[in-house]
Amino acid sequence: MYPASFDYHRPAEIAEALELLDKHGDDARVLAGGFSLIPAMKLRMVQPAHLIDIGGIEMLKGIRREDDTLSIGALTTHWEIESSSMIAEWFPALGRAAGVIADAQVRNRGTIGGSLSYSDPNADYPAHILALDAKMVTMSLRGGRIIDAADWQQGLLSTALEPGEILIDIRLPKPAPRTGATYIKVPHPASRFAVIGVATSVSADASGRARSLRIGVTGTSTTARRAQAMERVLEGSSLTPSAVEEASAQAAEGLEFNDDMLLSAEDRAHLCRVTARQAVLNAWSQVLQQAVPA
Repeated sequence: MYPASFDYHRPAEIAEALELLDKHGDDARVLAGGFSLIPAMKLRMVQPAHLIDIGGIEMLKGIRREDDTLSIGALTTHWEIESSSMIAEWFPALGRAAGVIADAQVRNRGTIGGSLSYSDPNADYPAHILALDAKMVTMSLRGGRIIDAADWQQGLLSTALEPGEILIDIRLPKPAPRTGATYIKVPHPASRFAVIGVATSVSADASGRARSLRIGVTGTSTTARRAQAMERVLEGSSLTPSAVEEASAQAAEGLEFNDDMLLSAEDRAHLCRVTARQAVLNAWSQVLQQAVPA
């Protein structure tokens, strides 16, 4: 199908993009990589009268360190995340996750900001921003905001973005010493979206016990969620295989799971428990391989 007719705008600066968005309001949509928005437009699920292409705004691109924070511009592509040496050093699990998104064409054009702003319930990044304690930076003509990962997804294809706002940056705090992180994904055989995806980050304290365990789960229902019941059981423990196995029974506690043509809600909950168990064990294995700070 073809999208409905629209006026196309390609601003060169963020200020121009924000002015256009403010002027056209609900009649406008922001275009980043286009791999979520364009298919929706072709299906007439969305019919914006104005399309604001922000792909030429350089300040929204790239990965940079700022003290103990890694900042990822909203227009940074999945391939750039996958291939970044800075990502590999601080957040290798995020880089590996970017490498299993969809296919090569999508990874070379799709962006992290576009994915997070579209907020697909089966996308990979929402689990990661929860596990890595990310903060989303937005900008509008009214100023800027910093939004915690836990507050980002508000429902199906809905985020905390307010009218006139654009996501400009994703900020990740530097991991503590002796931190491990991993992502395990059960992909849909056609779309490669996550049927279930679990991102985990955990650190060890001086006594060798788990601290700051965060387990983000995507593919459950309308938003990614943290497996907080499992986190509470394991926080402060030594994460032995038997302890993790027992705690994984709580991984689906408090989460909602969809029924669809592929899997029942019960099957998804089972996948969540199995995947969360292995993700925690893999992350902890990385911790144990790291030297204890002097």
